[in-house]
Amino acid sequence: MNSLFRTPICDLLGIEYPIIQGGMAWVSDAKLAAAVSNAGGLGIIAAGHSEPDYVRGEIIKAKELTDRPFGVNVMLMSQHVDEVVDLIIEEGVPVVATGAGNPGRYMKRFQERGIKVVPVVASVALAKRMVREGADAVIVEGTEAGGHIGELTTMALVPQVVKAVSVPVIAAGGIATGAGFLAALSLGAQGVQMGTRFACTKECGVHPKWKEVYIKAGDRDTVVTGRSTGHPVRIIRNKLAREFQKLEKQGAPVEELEKLGAGALRLAAKDGDVQRGSVMAGQIVGIIDDEPTVAEVIQRVLAEAKEILGTLCERYGG
Repeated sequence: MNSLFRTPICDLLGIEYPIIQGGMAWVSDAKLAAAVSNAGGLGIIAAGHSEPDYVRGEIIKAKELTDRPFGVNVMLMSQHVDEVVDLIIEEGVPVVATGAGNPGRYMKRFQERGIKVVPVVASVALAKRMVREGADAVIVEGTEAGGHIGELTTMALVPQVVKAVSVPVIAAGGIATGAGFLAALSLGAQGVQMGTRFACTKECGVHPKWKEVYIKAGDRDTVVTGRSTGHPVRIIRNKLAREFQKLEKQGAPVEELEKLGAGALRLAAKDGDVQRGSVMAGQIVGIIDDEPTVAEVIQRVLAEAKEILGTLCERYGG
């Protein structure tokens, strides 16, 4: 199975399987990242807006839990971004994923240390720009994803980016199964990123109520809030989402909406308030009905993809 789905992204990132864990603020910590890396994928610690000391602590913890490569997702809008970049370089983190900005001013420093840079993009134009800046690969995220999103779907966007850039493409958004994994490879991606699926695993440290919401969710239970602010976010429909939508419909100022959302993600992920908190989730959440281990998730994805591939070959004479 290892050789069947081994792609160039595996060699680039030093991983066994082309499966990357999404960097989700207040969700993707050292324990989850290490579990993904130990299972053959690439685990990612989310720096978010966290203090540098917290990020350093998570990096040190991850090194204690795994001897395999892992990465850190850097939120370029964070007020701590310069310090976080410094400590990533100091700690020798092998992979950096970036979001919410342009990593160009840090690229030379990363490259000098042999750190692979993989920005998250939501358009062809942004993907091409990141490649010009020196990105080693790009994570192409469709609007099906949870959290901050763009407008284009994964199926429409991935093949267009594959055609437009020369670096490996990792598909994200709406992927949680072997079928989705195989579909992404069929579109030209060399790997996938999964967030929502890994957020409901035994090693994920989010509040149990968060996971309960995931397991109970149906196909239409996510909504997009914040379009009027220019920063749309996909979350589970709850009291917070309804209040957001009500205020947006009334034309509330951006400042009022941002105040409503401040601290809401932590409230849900850590405190377990899944009504007033922001439970970020992708549209694929409706397919999640259990809480397996990370290793079980990865092996399921690979086994299902292999089975589907064999069935297609039989059916169509491959």
